[in-house]
Amino acid sequence: MNIALIAHDAKKELMVQFCIAYCGVLAQHNLIATGTTGKMVREATGLPVDLCLPGSHGGDQQVAARIACNEIDLLLFFRDPISAKPHEPNEMNLLRLCDVRNIPLATNIATAEVLIHGLERGDLEWRNIVNPHAG
Repeated sequence: MNIALIAHDAKKELMVQFCIAYCGVLAQHNLIATGTTGKMVREATGLPVDLCLPGSHGGDQQVAARIACNEIDLLLFFRDPISAKPHEPNEMNLLRLCDVRNIPLATNIATAEVLIHGLERGDLEWRNIVNPHAG
């Protein structure tokens, strides 16, 4: 499956720690990430990560385009709900696209834990019917 990773600045280290903890599960899938987050995850875990642009330079829009084309099966988007973001309207579009395309989405570590355990159990195998070329 194709898993997209996005994290706001205040949540990047949390994303890295999450990916370290679940490296074994994530290694079985294709990872796509916005620039800085992807580089950090790649360096910390050694996992291959396809990099988009940094989020503030349109990386989140690149991920959104892949969601619109049904090329993403799961989105882990660790958001910082406290700090205002200048490109927040783009983020709402990203979340809306996940709803339209029925893409499982986690915006915090609690939901990410549930999704990663479901992924490990095979609960998300239905995505292979919707997106048979995901991997």
